[in-house]
Amino acid sequence: MADTVGFIGLGIMGKPMAKNLMDAGHELVVFNRTREKAEELAGDGATVAGSPREVAERSDVVITMLPDSPQVEEVLTGEDGVLEGIKEGALVVDMSTISPVVTEGLAAKVKEKGASMLDAPVSGGDVGAIEGTLSIMVGGSEGDFERARPLFEAMGKTVTHVGGNGTGQVVKAANQIVVALTIEAVSEALVLGSKGGVAPEKILDVLSGGLAGNKVMEVKREKMLTHSFDPGFRIELHHKDLGIALVAGREYGVTLPVTALVDQMLQELRMRGRGDRDHSALLTLIEDSSGHEIGS
Repeated sequence: MADTVGFIGLGIMGKPMAKNLMDAGHELVVFNRTREKAEELAGDGATVAGSPREVAERSDVVITMLPDSPQVEEVLTGEDGVLEGIKEGALVVDMSTISPVVTEGLAAKVKEKGASMLDAPVSGGDVGAIEGTLSIMVGGSEGDFERARPLFEAMGKTVTHVGGNGTGQVVKAANQIVVALTIEAVSEALVLGSKGGVAPEKILDVLSGGLAGNKVMEVKREKMLTHSFDPGFRIELHHKDLGIALVAGREYGVTLPVTALVDQMLQELRMRGRGDRDHSALLTLIEDSSGHEIGS
């Protein structure tokens, strides 16, 4: 009999991920702090639970997709949390982006309950979540990874077991460094080219065809060209992720100088009231400091 899957956290990423699991034929029990979001999936056949504990009681595998470490800790270990209802032999799969150190501690607490845990953060944004093409980096045992593989394959295109508990989060930190620094580099290139008299779309066309080509220019192209920064991934969340990377760098003795600079740029955007915009709105900070909006 196939595992019943619990899913906690139905935001911009979580809801389409849960929907893809249902479309693949998995039976879902769902919970969200804002109950209306969970009830939207009930029409597609999901069962709505009243608490994380109830999700755990009714599920063999519990997936969490939450904003940050405190929320994951609360959902797993808090009152009416997952660990109060978890079954022996169950599997917790945290697909949030949180601290590797917190992940290791939570995995130990899950193990004390006779269950096991994977950390499986994702990359690909809301587009990848909707299309089921996420890149999923997984930390934990090989056996647990194989157990969860059919679930990952319903949500993602690139699924990679990277090591033990916490290593998925380390790889995600590395991913977030590359994405943030690439967005910043593309922003500089666009403002330089546009202020120099070249149409922004032409700049992206040319750069995409050579060594400078990257996924950011493909996925974020329209947002940057039209300044439509409705969030696929919010600035405030990417700022949080770079904070995780910088703490990891200090822990492991790794210098991350440009990461620290872009972290401060995201902080400035938050202070300017743009934290709820898509992370591609980093472009606007370069525009502000250059006195030029691309395409103007």
